[in-house]
Amino acid sequence: MPRSPTAGLGVVLYLAGVFLFALNDALGKWLVADYGVGQLMLVRSIGAAFVLAPMALALKPALRAVENPPLQILRVFAMAGDTYSFYWATRSMPLADVMTFYMAAPLIVTALSAPLLGEKVERFRWIAVLIGFAGVLIALRPTPQLFSWGSPLALFGATNYALGQVLTRKLRRSHWLQLTIWQFAGGGLIGAASVPFAWTTPSAFDAGLMAMVGIVSMLCFVLITKALALSRAAVLAPLQYSAILWAALMGWIVWRDAPTLPIVAGNAVIIAGGLYLLARSQRPA
Repeated sequence: MPRSPTAGLGVVLYLAGVFLFALNDALGKWLVADYGVGQLMLVRSIGAAFVLAPMALALKPALRAVENPPLQILRVFAMAGDTYSFYWATRSMPLADVMTFYMAAPLIVTALSAPLLGEKVERFRWIAVLIGFAGVLIALRPTPQLFSWGSPLALFGATNYALGQVLTRKLRRSHWLQLTIWQFAGGGLIGAASVPFAWTTPSAFDAGLMAMVGIVSMLCFVLITKALALSRAAVLAPLQYSAILWAALMGWIVWRDAPTLPIVAGNAVIIAGGLYLLARSQRPA
């Protein structure tokens, strides 16, 4: 099967999006320690609107000409469920343990891409995904808290994230800005619904951080939406494992958490899985 010349660009955009996801996760966990999850979702949508509004005016996407409205609505709820579940889970579990569940997302994406997208998932891609997941388990060393009440919530969030990825690929003919705007509008409305029950007035600095979460996550979703329009979901899914590399680096830069031996060993396994996938992908079908 000949490879699309845009597939490589899709990989680059996806890797950049995963990096922004890691940054967004760190900012979000910092904020939900003092503020409600719904409040964060609302304010981050407002922050994203400051960037999305000029884009919408410049590009003028047909926001009302929605392709396949039921799938669009399902995608909005899936992405909102992902965000809500992730931040709630980090309240009772260490960030690394929540990420362990989210690293199952490539397996779920790979599994869903065949029945929902009709994409062929070669055996070597399954092998690469499983190798990467094994590396994540080695790196994160799941703690006993992995089996707390937050565990089902984290798994639910990972499933929603994977479903959102597959639906984004399914709706790839829609304008990327349309998908991003409806996603943040839906998430903001869902967050606003809970604000009357849990609102804490933020300081100016924290309000700025919430807005930054919106801008970072918006850029992240733009990159991933564009990537999924250019490359197959099964091809991009294993790249999600690069998030653990960024998490380890951010932990060292911000909190001076030196990488432990399991982190180094796990990352080596993840990289090996990525190199295996790259080598196999270069072979002609």
